[in-house]
Amino acid sequence: MDGNHDRAWSPWYLLLLIQFIPALWVPFYNSVEPKLAGIPFFYWFQMALVLVSAAVTAFVYFMTESSRRR
Repeated sequence: MDGNHDRAWSPWYLLLLIQFIPALWVPFYNSVEPKLAGIPFFYWFQMALVLVSAAVTAFVYFMTESSRRR
């Protein structure tokens, strides 16, 4: 490990910004209906957003890591 990583900006990083829009736009998911397994929309939407954000973060990591190795 030489510690000299290329820290250049990549267009893939825009996906990281996009995942914050629904999280910060609370009026969009501030409701009880529809319920999923008895859980109000407000809560299950946030749980789903955590999973989607983790998947997007992993995707961006692998896309930028593979371009960094070239």
